[in-house]
Amino acid sequence: MADTLKEILLDSSRRPAVVSDFEGLVDAEVSDKGGVSGAVVKTGFAAVKKIKPGIIPSAVDALLDDFTGALEPFYGDYKAKGGNDFGAYLVGRGDEAADALLSVTDARADKSSRDSIKKVYSKLRPNGKKNVEEALPRLGQLIDKHAASV
Repeated sequence: MADTLKEILLDSSRRPAVVSDFEGLVDAEVSDKGGVSGAVVKTGFAAVKKIKPGIIPSAVDALLDDFTGALEPFYGDYKAKGGNDFGAYLVGRGDEAADALLSVTDARADKSSRDSIKKVYSKLRPNGKKNVEEALPRLGQLIDKHAASV
């Protein structure tokens, strides 16, 4: 079994499957959103996909290295503690894990040259932490799935 997220998620032979699974995670999380804030997320997500079809897998692939780096300290601690459910571990450190992941997207949004992307991101960002925290169980399960196949 691999010891680092880099070994698990960034190997060139597994990367396409990882990107596909992460795209599925994003779609599932958006689909599960309800209420007024869920409608805002779904509308923003649809707008982003309309602005640039294929943006979700492309964005996942582009961000995967940075997300992996942001999560690496959490995974190292999880492994050192002999964990068996990375999703539960991430939930237990939800505030920190969400901040680490959002620091990646915040930096990327700041660097974007597309005003439309910046505008949509700025509308989604206020609820971003809550949404990321809600996705942590699925994220951990997805990582556990790929770790088991290494």
